[in-house]
Amino acid sequence: MRPVHPGEILSQELDALGLSIDELSKKLRVPKDRITKILNSHCDVREDMALRLSGYFCTTPRLWLNLQRSWELRRARIRSGCETAQSLGPEKNAA
Repeated sequence: MRPVHPGEILSQELDALGLSIDELSKKLRVPKDRITKILNSHCDVREDMALRLSGYFCTTPRLWLNLQRSWELRRARIRSGCETAQSLGPEKNAA
C-alpha cells in the first residue's frame, strides 16, 4: 500500500467543493504557494495548518496531523526496507 500524503486528501476536498487554491489560501490566510506545496506533497501539514484546515473543513486538527504522521511513518518504513512492524521484532526459534 502506498503512502497517502494529506495533500491528496486536501485535493479531494477542494475538488468536491469546487474550490481553487487561490480561494482556499485567502480563506485560510496563508500563501498560495504553501497550499500548492502541500497539494504536491512537498510540504508537511503542521499544527498551525492543521488548525486552519480543521476550522475550514469542519474536521479536527488531529485528523490532519494523523494523516501527516501516518505518511511520515509509512515513508520511514519504505526507506528502511521494513514494510511491517514484525520485521523489526526478534527472530522466533522453532524449537
